[in-house]
Amino acid sequence: MRARIEDVAEAAGVSMKTVSRVLNNEPNVSEATRLRVEAAVNRLHYKPHHSARALAGRRSYLVAMLFDNPSSNYLMEVELGLLDACQSQHYNLMLAPLVYDAGDIVAKVESLVAQSQLDGVVLTPPITDDTALLKRLRELDVPYASISAKEANRRIGVVVDEHHAVCAMIAHLALLGHKRIGHIKGHAAHGASGWRLAGYRDGLKRAGLRYDPTLVVEGQFSYESGYTAANRLLDQKSPPTAIFAANDDMAAGAICAICERGLSVPQDVSVCGFDDVPIARQVYPSLTTVRQPTRDMGRLAGLELLKEIRSPGSGVIVDVPYTLQLRRSTGPAPA
Repeated sequence: MRARIEDVAEAAGVSMKTVSRVLNNEPNVSEATRLRVEAAVNRLHYKPHHSARALAGRRSYLVAMLFDNPSSNYLMEVELGLLDACQSQHYNLMLAPLVYDAGDIVAKVESLVAQSQLDGVVLTPPITDDTALLKRLRELDVPYASISAKEANRRIGVVVDEHHAVCAMIAHLALLGHKRIGHIKGHAAHGASGWRLAGYRDGLKRAGLRYDPTLVVEGQFSYESGYTAANRLLDQKSPPTAIFAANDDMAAGAICAICERGLSVPQDVSVCGFDDVPIARQVYPSLTTVRQPTRDMGRLAGLELLKEIRSPGSGVIVDVPYTLQLRRSTGPAPA
C-alpha cells in the first residue's frame, strides 16, 4: 500500500501539519524534528500526493522552464540542475519550448500559465531578456527567475561575469603567442553574445592587440553555425591562428572545419569555447573553455524561484564564479 502522510506522522511521532511543513521547507521546524520526519519519509518511501498538496496549499507545485536555444548541451545541463532543485522541494518541472522571435511569445506564456496554473517560471537566454514578457509576468504576478539576464533585467536568478571570463581566455591565447585571434560570436538577441564580444575586444586591448572586425563572424550558438563561421575565418587571406567561439557547440564545429582542411588543432589553429558542457570533453582534442557551472546555475535559479514562491521578496540574484579549463585544443602560435 502507498504510504500516507498519516503514516509518516505516526512513524516520526509528530503531527501531520509538522510533516507538511517539513515537506514544504517551511520555517519554525527544529533541525531534529526535520531529520526525524525526513528519515520516516525515506523509510516509508512516502511520495506526496500532487493533487492533495495543490488543493491544500492553493498551489500547483509546478514550475516551467522557458527556452529557445539551439545548444542542446546547454539546455540539458540547465534542465538537470532545475530538476535537482524541484525534486529537493517536491515540485514538478515542465519544459516549455518557445520561438523567441515569432511575435507570439507573450500570448503563449499567458496561455501556459493559465492552463497549467504555474507557480512560477525559469527563463533562459534569450527569453530571459524579453522585456515585454517580463512586464507581463509582473502584471500577472507570476514569480520568475532568470539565468544570465542583462543587468537591467536582473531580479531573481543567477549570473556569471562573462565579460571578465572572456578577457581571461584572450589573455591565455595572447600568452601563447597568438596575435590574430578570431571570434565566432553568438546570435545578436542573446545578452551573452554582447558580453562575450565585449570581453573579446577588451581582452585584445589589454594584450596590446588590435581589434580587427574582419576576424569576427556571427554564429547562432549551434554546431553547424560554428562550422560555417570557422570556414569563413579560414578562407581569409591571413586567417587567424586561434579562434574563440562564444560557446562550446560552435567551438566543436570549428574544430571539425579545421580538421577537414587537413590542419591540426592546436598545432595550426588553437580553438577555445565557453560553457564547459559535456561536448567540451567529448571532442578531440579536448576543448579549452570557460567553465560556467551550467547545471549548478539551473539548480540555483530553481531554488531562488522556489524561495520567492514561498516567501515573496526573498529570492535574489546569485553571482556564480567561472574558471578556465585549459585542455588540449589550445597551444603555442605556429611560427
